[in-house]
Amino acid sequence: MLSKTIITASLTTCILLASCGDGTSKKEKPAETDPAAPAIETSYFTEDGVPVPEVHASTILHLNNGELLAAWFGGKKEGTDDVGIYLVKGKPGSWSAPTEVSKIREDAHWNPVLAQAPDGKITLFFKVGKKIPTWETWYIVSEDNGNTWTEAKELVTGDKGGRGPVRNKPIILADGKWVAGASHEDGPWEAFADISTDNGATWKATPYLKLDKNVFSGKGKGLIQPTLWESAPGKVHMLLRSTAGAIYRADSEDGALTWSGPYQTGLPNPNSGIDLTRLDDGTLVLAYNPDTTNWGSRNPLSLAISFDNGATWPKELNIAYSDQQPAEGQRRPEFSYPAVIHYGDTIAVTYTWNRKKIAYWIGTKAALLKEAKDRK
Repeated sequence: MLSKTIITASLTTCILLASCGDGTSKKEKPAETDPAAPAIETSYFTEDGVPVPEVHASTILHLNNGELLAAWFGGKKEGTDDVGIYLVKGKPGSWSAPTEVSKIREDAHWNPVLAQAPDGKITLFFKVGKKIPTWETWYIVSEDNGNTWTEAKELVTGDKGGRGPVRNKPIILADGKWVAGASHEDGPWEAFADISTDNGATWKATPYLKLDKNVFSGKGKGLIQPTLWESAPGKVHMLLRSTAGAIYRADSEDGALTWSGPYQTGLPNPNSGIDLTRLDDGTLVLAYNPDTTNWGSRNPLSLAISFDNGATWPKELNIAYSDQQPAEGQRRPEFSYPAVIHYGDTIAVTYTWNRKKIAYWIGTKAALLKEAKDRK
């Protein structure tokens, strides 16, 4: 029986028909458009099993020369000692082969995050460790658009649990501070902001957000992996993954130094990664899985749109979904752990496709709004 797995984009769409049997896929040709500037483009950086059996947790960066960098972790399985950090560079239709860019020791590597300073210097942060509660943050630097990289260094020497960006890109505030969304998962899940005033050389952590113990009580309960934006100078906001079936939010009026208590947004979250970008006109675009069950479905992957700084999210587009029913013992379809950026009026999203591939969706704001539906 044939079932559909679709990366959605009806203007310039790649439709993927995945068989239940061997998991292979085939891309149909997209609709006829100007090949130099498609309104929406979707595809993969990798194919099944190349160069490693499983991949996850991608990050993307738009370079000053117009190319894109993307990275993710990959290996036999998430958490195994062979897992390293992989990187590609290029443009749609012309990507370099995935290359293992960092493997500092035989422990699992996790959650790469790409960031670029105003001077063009690129930092690739990532975690290293056998277990999440005791992992460390390391980083490498490139000054030639990702062609060569420095030796890896530990971000905060001796740290266990993770400093700097835990999964999503840091932001640079109007006053020049770097702010990274950070979290720890040792006991309760606790989120905080990590701040650098010297272009990432040193970092200072804020106190944890105050958890509502009536909602988040006990080990493995709480908020993690903040995604950040600044709406006006000094006014910083974060959305957070939660174990309560909803996306939470916190706000800062003093440049991320202190934070409000976290509160529900009305957006669902199945305890899955989220990411957000703020366009130049203030529009927010959030990538997330719209399910309310803790450890629930990571299908579909959707883009929600806000025109009022996140107070409401009236528009939404599913960019990846599947109606495939897994056979006994197989994983459910998964389109997860998105990273989203913008450059000009173009939005770019990368995400995990069934742990076998890293996929991307690239589209203009106008195309996104044309395809988006009213959010239910």
